[in-house]
Amino acid sequence: MPDRQVHAVTGAYGYSGKYIARRLLDEGHQVITLTNSIHRANPFGDKVRAYPFNFDDPERLTESLKGVSVLYNTYWVRFNHQLFRHADAVSNTKLLFSAAREAGVKRIVHVSITNPSPESHLEYFSGKGKLEETLRGSGLSYAILRPTVLFGKEDILINNIAWVLRRLPLFGVFGHGEYRLQPIYVDDLAEIAVLQGAERENTIINAIGPETFSYRGLVEAIGDIIGKRRPIISVSPEVGYLAGAIIGKVVGDVFITREEIQGLMAGLLYVDTPPTGKTRLTDWAKEHAHLLGRNYASELARREDRRLEYERS
Repeated sequence: MPDRQVHAVTGAYGYSGKYIARRLLDEGHQVITLTNSIHRANPFGDKVRAYPFNFDDPERLTESLKGVSVLYNTYWVRFNHQLFRHADAVSNTKLLFSAAREAGVKRIVHVSITNPSPESHLEYFSGKGKLEETLRGSGLSYAILRPTVLFGKEDILINNIAWVLRRLPLFGVFGHGEYRLQPIYVDDLAEIAVLQGAERENTIINAIGPETFSYRGLVEAIGDIIGKRRPIISVSPEVGYLAGAIIGKVVGDVFITREEIQGLMAGLLYVDTPPTGKTRLTDWAKEHAHLLGRNYASELARREDRRLEYERS
């Protein structure tokens, strides 16, 4: 067992942060979390002490990181909304990096995205690119993990594809649907993160799963697995976005954004490198087929109700 250290995980009551925290606890480390959801129900009880982010008070943010050896950063927002914006997530994360340096944190394991670029016209990818630049220039030891789509029992994209397949007679893909993506199991990402927390060499890792799908092929595979194979039709990005907006109105959520459609169609969720995850999406989906897509997973519900445990809505 490694020496017992204090490790900080952002969002340990959420999605990927929860899996990272669980692995750290299993290794015998002390874990704290920085979160906007101090009172959210969580599976750790009093094993993980929670601190607010305190982005508006950098001194308190720094104080909460005193004594921390490694910081695992999963903090981000999926889209712009009246409650949160990419620009705020970028500025807040820069404050977090600065506080970590001031507090004497030894290493940061930062979750980014495949194909980030500060020059991207897509704010999600440009924001991630800017944060990578900041971290590389911080003087801190770092590991940058670049996942594509995560899957697991709390995921949104894979679950909601299955949800649509269970309820609608057909499924529309944007354009030809042949753009690729490489989903990685959330606990495989957590395993990589914890392994990198024990290292000190600066590194950037494409965190991708062992299966590569076209978007059309992904929908077909999920439909086959849950027994809801539907006709798949090609629609324009505009029509696809409108259909997603209608679904969003019905469920009270943002189902998909224009930027997400553009990122998919531009192939930004694909990289030509060997897989780093070992769990196959198709195997996992078969094991969970009875639950996959039964309930809709709402991004906004998770952010608006910060007391419920972070499960499918």
